[in-house]
Formats: sequence, structure tokens, C-alpha cells
Amino acid sequence: MTVKTLLVALAAASAAFATTLAHADTAQWPTKPVKILFGFPAASATDVIARTVGQKLSQKWGQSVIIDNRPGAGGNLGSAMAAKAPADGYTIFFGTVANAISASLYSKLDYDYLKDFTPITLVATTPLVLVANPALPVKNVKELIEYAKANPNKLNFGSGGVGTSNHLAGEMFKSETGTQLVHVAYKGTPAAYNDLFSGQISLMWDNIVAVTNHIKSGRLKPLAVTSAQRAPSLPDVPTMAEAGLPGFEAVSWIGALVPVGTPQPIVDKIHADLVAVLRMPEVKQQLGALGAVVVGNSQEQFAAWNRNEITKWSKAVKDSGARID
Repeated sequence: MTVKTLLVALAAASAAFATTLAHADTAQWPTKPVKILFGFPAASATDVIARTVGQKLSQKWGQSVIIDNRPGAGGNLGSAMAAKAPADGYTIFFGTVANAISASLYSKLDYDYLKDFTPITLVATTPLVLVANPALPVKNVKELIEYAKANPNKLNFGSGGVGTSNHLAGEMFKSETGTQLVHVAYKGTPAAYNDLFSGQISLMWDNIVAVTNHIKSGRLKPLAVTSAQRAPSLPDVPTMAEAGLPGFEAVSWIGALVPVGTPQPIVDKIHADLVAVLRMPEVKQQLGALGAVVVGNSQEQFAAWNRNEITKWSKAVKDSGARID
């Protein structure tokens, strides 16, 4: 055997050994608790979905799945933390529509959503719901438009912060209806609810997962959903298109990613196990009851979704004039 032949054989053996180790490590993974990290507070839609999914993953993996809420800067604080986490699979990032919006809303971010993360799967999509304080003297979107035009700058709407999907939905509404509403930004939508319940603010577009219980309890009245079809969990609530605004659609979403550089065998395992959880009838039923549409697609499909969403929301940001330096 020549020296060259020996070196080639050794290299091949080394590669095979490394592959064997990688598969062995994947078979044992996880050997410690796993975090699901995201940039939104407890009781947000992302939090509700993460806890449902995390419980099932914990049972499947035999390890604790810790929900790590890191709200701040429109979700970008948690996003930056996740991007800098070790690329070992023990930090799963739940990205949202906020990441697609931030790509054009912020002049500078401490992370790059497309470059710093490896997509796993789109977990779920959710419409927003236009809700009002019950004391507001309108029963539907048509009456709301008429009331707003008769009372310019006297109606206000809350959001989870400048440039969030619920803020931009309100700006889209203003643009399409020619109404003058006052935007009030909060540090997360849960903080806006107290003022909405008390009548300090009149309206809000919020994620159906977070707002459904408030609707069913009678504390808020729904006027429309922002999806193309009615939400099965709120079948009597019309879409914005049915309410007289054709083409008005603003769907929120949640997807799983890991820091770039995470070994592909671990990425594949997380994908397989997460999709298996999302296909469980009880998970579909639990999240569907809140208005979420469970997805669980391929890594490639979710990567394409991310690119398309960044393009779509960049137009909404530009049209709204919103910008954060």
C-alpha cells in the first residue's frame, strides 16, 4: 500500500467514525433540559403555543422543556439572545411575524433572522381579531368606520409596540378606510388589555390565541378577523373582507428555528419530533380551539415562507411610515 493510498484510507475511516459519533450523539440527544426561547411575555400567543408544544416535547424526550420568555424591543431582545445561543439544539427559538417585520422596520439589529438561524418548521398561523371595548357604540366594521370618520382622532387603538403586526394592522385599516385613529403602543399586548377593559383605549387588533378567552367571557366584542377565511373557533365573526375591506389580510405566525451551525442530525431530530407533536390530535384540537391553524411543514418550505414574509411586510412597513433607528 502506498503512502497516498494509506492516507486516503485513513481519511475515509476518520469520516466514517465521525459520522458514527454524530449519529450516536443524535440518538442520545437530548441529555439535559431544552429551552424554547422567544421575545414575548407570558400569556402572549407565542407563549400559549410554546407551552402546549413544550409539554408534549418534554414527554417525548424525557427531559424538561423550559419556556424562556425574553420580551423587549418588539421581540428583538429574545431574538438576539437566541441567535447567540450555543448551536447544540438545546435552545429552540420560536420566531414570529415580528421577525419578518423587524427586518425592514429597524435600521440595525443585533442579529440577522435569515443568516443566524436554521429553520425547523412553521408551527402555526393565527389571524388577528379586531376587538373593541363593549361600551364602544358600534356593532360592526361598517359602523366603526362611520363612527371614526365622525370623530376623527378621538378613537385610539392599542398594540404591543411600534411596528408590531397589530400596530401595522391598525395602520393598514386607517389607510384603507381613510379614518384617523390614534395609536397607543404598549410593551406587549397583555399590558394593553387593562386599558382596553377599562375603556382607556377603544380598539385593538390582537392574535386570536391571546384574545379568544376575553371574547368568550364578554369582556371584549369582536368585529372582524384578519384572515382570508373565518376562524373555526369564532365562526360568527366575519373576515375583514366580508366586513367591506376586500384584500385586507394580516396573518400572524410562529415557527421553530435553531442557531445556525447546529448539527444537521440534531436539526433533523428536532424537526421530526416537533412535527410528530404538531400532528397529535390533542394538540391540533387544543390549539385549534383557540383559533390557531397547526402547520408542521418541511425545513425548506419554512425557509421559503420566511423569505416571502419579509418581502410582504416590508411593503406594509414602508406604507405605514414606521421606522425605528
